[in-house]
Amino acid sequence: MVQVDVFWSYGIGAGFAFAAKKQLQKFEPEKTEGGWFANPYFTKNLMYLATLFGPSGLYLVWQHTNWETMQAGDKTMPGWLVALFAITNVTQGVLGFWATYKLIKARRDYLAFLQSLLGYFGMFIILVHGWDGRGYQRFFSEDRATFESWTPAHITTWLTSSVAITLGAMGLVLIPVLTSMMLSWASEGYRVAGIPRSEQSSSVEYTSLMLTVIFGAVLGSAIVASLLMHQLGTLVGLAVFAAVAALGIVGPKGILPWFFRRLDVDARAARSSAAHDSARLPHAA
Repeated sequence: MVQVDVFWSYGIGAGFAFAAKKQLQKFEPEKTEGGWFANPYFTKNLMYLATLFGPSGLYLVWQHTNWETMQAGDKTMPGWLVALFAITNVTQGVLGFWATYKLIKARRDYLAFLQSLLGYFGMFIILVHGWDGRGYQRFFSEDRATFESWTPAHITTWLTSSVAITLGAMGLVLIPVLTSMMLSWASEGYRVAGIPRSEQSSSVEYTSLMLTVIFGAVLGSAIVASLLMHQLGTLVGLAVFAAVAALGIVGPKGILPWFFRRLDVDARAARSSAAHDSARLPHAA
């Protein structure tokens, strides 16, 4: 969706950079011939955005205009708006990659980890709540006519709609490519960090953690935020959610630091080193 993809693109680029964190720690574009374009992780991020993610959005704009604009537009919208959408599908992903890289270089590892999740949260809060509290209704409506007469029964109808089928087909390409790239880069990062293979995250573990944090913690947070806004009003609801997020989600004892410690290559390397040091210590008689 047009309103969603700018956040999603940022999350994708940030996620790619975090997956290649160990490899990017020593990269200095200003001292490298070719600059950013000499970095394979940046160029692969760019290629994914430009050849897969961006075109998928443009296809949806053309084929399912009502749905892709969250029932706010049709084919009478100006061409420059579509062109701007196409551009931001790439530039936001580049921005996410760059912002995460800068935080990695500054050793702000947890903030680097959060960049991707902030992008996904922006995406989910629009899908769930939107600008009028009806984001989920806009999502589960194939066209504007359906949205204007929306009932919960439309969710079942939407699941077999041409929009849902198109999204499923796109997901069969976009998600495996995205996941395989991140897994490959994370695995390479483990080797760079010197983590024994027996102590590296398996593909199943890493993928499970990624999917759980995105579709569990982040999507769940967006749903909680939306419910609070519905019950308490937008401003009060957001204020209450911010307090909840600070204490139980992003704070030191929240759920996101737990995921960070399991997905971050340096955190895993530190645990591996501590375990080896403990094993070498003499045991008391």
